[in-house]
Amino acid sequence: MSPQPGRTLSSDVLGEIPDPRARDLRSGVRFPSLVTAREVDELVRPAIRQAVSGLPDGVRRVVEYHSGWSSGSAGGGKALRSALVLAAARAVGGDVRHAVPGAVAVELVHDFSLLHDDVIDGDRMRRHRPAAWVRFGTGAAVLAGDALWALALQVLGQAGNATALGTLIRTMADLMRGQSEDVAFESRNDVTVDEYRSMAEDKTGALLGGACALGALLGGASPDQAGQLELFGRHLGIAFQCADDVLGIWGRPERTGKPVGSDVAARKKTFPVLAALADPGDAGRRLAEMYRRADRPAERECALMADLIEQAGGRTAVDAEAERQVGMALACLDRAGLAPARCEDLRLFASWAVHRDH
Repeated sequence: MSPQPGRTLSSDVLGEIPDPRARDLRSGVRFPSLVTAREVDELVRPAIRQAVSGLPDGVRRVVEYHSGWSSGSAGGGKALRSALVLAAARAVGGDVRHAVPGAVAVELVHDFSLLHDDVIDGDRMRRHRPAAWVRFGTGAAVLAGDALWALALQVLGQAGNATALGTLIRTMADLMRGQSEDVAFESRNDVTVDEYRSMAEDKTGALLGGACALGALLGGASPDQAGQLELFGRHLGIAFQCADDVLGIWGRPERTGKPVGSDVAARKKTFPVLAALADPGDAGRRLAEMYRRADRPAERECALMADLIEQAGGRTAVDAEAERQVGMALACLDRAGLAPARCEDLRLFASWAVHRDH
């Protein structure tokens, strides 16, 4: 669905949206790869703050803390999902300003999922600080997440695009299913790599795919183009999850914001772990024995488990899967039949998803 002729993004929630690219054109400066990041900073982050400002005081304080705003920083994390919305809108030849409600909505949904994730997983750290539930209590963190969920629907609903709103609702349902499967895996000892891949597509891929689809729809794409871009984002999401799985085991705390080996300390059954557990060799058997123990492992045991995962081929397997998913994502982008020059940012995101350094 194309934006209405002459439509602006003025609303009670979003406010007036400036056009940062006009200055770039007048000055003769070109931002072939950084323009989307600039637009996120100038268009999306202020719109998110304005949307959140309308929440009740107690809820708003939790959200502001979670986002890092209360500490005086720009906050809000990497804003990958909102950047994908804008990049997808540009890829289909649309005006990125028409896609801002979608960009705001996906970031609100993402933060809703993080608030709930930290409670479910018992993670005490988020973005190098105590998680919101540690600072304000479980109830306050859950309610703040619920408020962001509702606010996302409100913001996107004001864009007047029923197809986009339906896409967000479907995306959120898939996200919930992925979260539910992830929790269920914790009590199972027979999870397969294929099951994990399916869970990752919903838990992580759904929102990245939804972001791309929203950008395409708000940018005026055809249903087929929006569908291919959604598949692009879903494959990208699995690759992104694979990279997160690597960081959860081998990432540096100063970059990830979480303790070293946090995933093995919690004995999470992530992709590299499952691939290693399937190995019939000595490393796979020793890892399986350590994963069956009920006590929380000490730091030395975590380091040993990380070594066993690598020896059993887990790291090689997850790296290969990430590259395979990126290849499938790029194939979807090619099938969308879009002008290659407009897809530059999407291709850069695909490369960054597996080679990023936290």
